[in-house]
Amino acid sequence: MEQRISLITLGVSDLTRARAFYEQLGWRGQEVEETVFLQAGGGLALVLWSRDKLAADAGVPNPDTGGFGGITLAQNVRSRVEVDEVMATAGKAGAEVTQPARETFYGGYAGYFADPDGHVWEIAWNPGLTLGPDGSLTLPDFGAAT
Repeated sequence: MEQRISLITLGVSDLTRARAFYEQLGWRGQEVEETVFLQAGGGLALVLWSRDKLAADAGVPNPDTGGFGGITLAQNVRSRVEVDEVMATAGKAGAEVTQPARETFYGGYAGYFADPDGHVWEIAWNPGLTLGPDGSLTLPDFGAAT
């Protein structure tokens, strides 16, 4: 198996509401057969699909939507100011800010919000990670001498 991810699919309870939320964040999508596809950077796509249909397709029970699902999505940005801007935009779009932006243990700055279906996003500026002009992130060699 190649070490890459092509799609991230979020199970949502209301496709129209979920699409409207992400569009308020500035994402643009296309709906095909009750599924919304949103192109992300780096050749990755975010997909919004009915939580019930996704669970059935994966052959797993649809868990209660309460509580933490054990996964977060993250977007690294170029500055502390950009963290604050994205967090504010998400809040205005209807996100629940679960952790306001603050200084982190690694010398960065980050905050968390949950979308209307409870999917948790981290918005972070990390001085140890460099973003390319297109927003792509390449991990450094953490074992290299500094």
